[in-house]
Amino acid sequence: MIPPNDARSPPIAAAGKQTKLHPDILKLGLVSFLTDLSSEMIFSVFAVFFTTIAGASAALLGLIEGLADFSASALNYLAGWLSDRSGKRKSFTIAGYGFSTLAKILLLVSNSIIGLSLFRVIERLGKGFRGPPRDAWLSSVADEKTRGYSFGVHKALDKSGAVLGPLAAYGLLRWLGESAGTYRTLFWVAFVPAVLGVAMLALIKEPPGVRHERESLGQNWQLLSPGFKRFLIPAGIFSLAYFSLGFLLLKAHATGFSVTDIVLLYALFNALCVMAAPLVGKLGDRVGRRRIIVMGYALYGLINLGLMFASSQWELIALFACYGVFYAIDESQNRAFIADIEPERRATAVGVYNFVTGVLYLPASLAAGALWALAPNLAFGLAALLSGLAIAAFVTLR
Repeated sequence: MIPPNDARSPPIAAAGKQTKLHPDILKLGLVSFLTDLSSEMIFSVFAVFFTTIAGASAALLGLIEGLADFSASALNYLAGWLSDRSGKRKSFTIAGYGFSTLAKILLLVSNSIIGLSLFRVIERLGKGFRGPPRDAWLSSVADEKTRGYSFGVHKALDKSGAVLGPLAAYGLLRWLGESAGTYRTLFWVAFVPAVLGVAMLALIKEPPGVRHERESLGQNWQLLSPGFKRFLIPAGIFSLAYFSLGFLLLKAHATGFSVTDIVLLYALFNALCVMAAPLVGKLGDRVGRRRIIVMGYALYGLINLGLMFASSQWELIALFACYGVFYAIDESQNRAFIADIEPERRATAVGVYNFVTGVLYLPASLAAGALWALAPNLAFGLAALLSGLAIAAFVTLR
């Protein structure tokens, strides 16, 4: 079993007298901050740029976003298995961050529909490869009693970059105007923090790990805990409801927000995620992560019900704020929950979870794109219905 803390690196105080954070959590959080600063500068304008500037359709956006989510999960299981097999975390994490950084070069040489599509899919491959070993790294140095808080703090640092990224994009758009030249400048600026993030990661000392050298992929799956395998059922149902955030941005655009204003709206979503992530992490440590996960499913369903009836800009602002809270729950507490129920093969478990949910994101985004073409409310209604089914499955299989 991977030890819960590296005894050679003492934890440091973070908040309160009993809440401790290992230094690696803050360091990895800063790496994620730089990477998200880069990626979210791009993603905050990508959906509108792809459909209005490049001329792609909403259906194609759904296909590309689904393929991007699928590519983000395609290597998850492999990366987790390789990391647990070798006992290594750092080398696989660096490879993933490095691949995502190199993919951004595509934006610097091509702004065609094909080039944008390739960038979106290839960049997510790197995310998929780095996620399981990095999350296993985090769970191995986080104390069990504050694991939810540790993941929440990491997610807060991660999404802080997602707050500043859209704001930086907003500043460039306001300063230079909305033109093809401005977007090219934006892509160049976004490339810099991605490179700095990889460089900083290379300086972090790797924690010790336990090897599982003789396990094949099949044996590895058999040895995962029954509780984790049961969790994949409600997680899979919910993934069918979890279409791309790009459709919410399109909803905002249809409600009257300009491209520049949508960037600020996206920054609001990320800011709420930053503020909520440590708080929901602490709440999960106190009341149990099962309740927090159900709360996240319910909140997402209510948000989609709200999107069906929202017609004013103030309603959209409130729903984006709620979406930030939901995202804080989904992106941090699911991983902490997996670390609780699968203590030995955490990288593999995170990889399997990301793979299963990512595979289902593809039909979710395709369905959302098709329903959007008929009537956007159909996409939101289906998401609300599936969220309710996920809650029922989670409670039944707990």
